Amino acid sequence: MKTLTLSVACCIADKALEKGRELNLAPLTVVILDAGGYQKVLKREDGSSLLRPEIAMGKAWGTLGMGFGGRDLARRAAKAPAFFGSLSDMSGGRMVPVPGGVLIKSESGDILGSVGITGDTSENDETCAVYGIRSADLTPDTGD
Repeated sequence: MKTLTLSVACCIADKALEKGRELNLAPLTVVILDAGGYQKVLKREDGSSLLRPEIAMGKAWGTLGMGFGGRDLARRAAKAPAFFGSLSDMSGGRMVPVPGGVLIKSESGDILGSVGITGDTSENDETCAVYGIRSADLTPDTGD
């Protein structure tokens, strides 16, 4: 697979939300971007708060824009806050450098897109993203 199809993106989102319900997490919002940064899927569970789509987009967009997972983004942001402040300014505030942003990679390591999930703790959001990506037989990159 060289591109992320809509059916695969929907599968990732649905499986991620399924995992959230299995774990009894707070309502989740999922954004899936293709490799070019275009939104393929946005799903927002009932009860999800107002800013969740933007937060999920920021997690997905940041990982895709920098080319590494949310955990690595968070570590780098902590070490270089001025640089990440500049990145935030350059991106119009679209970067959210925390876990819950996960790259979607092919078996050969090509970046196909990214997932951003928000609603619960960043670690639980990430767990759901990883589950969704693996359910589609693709490789998640969390930055660890």
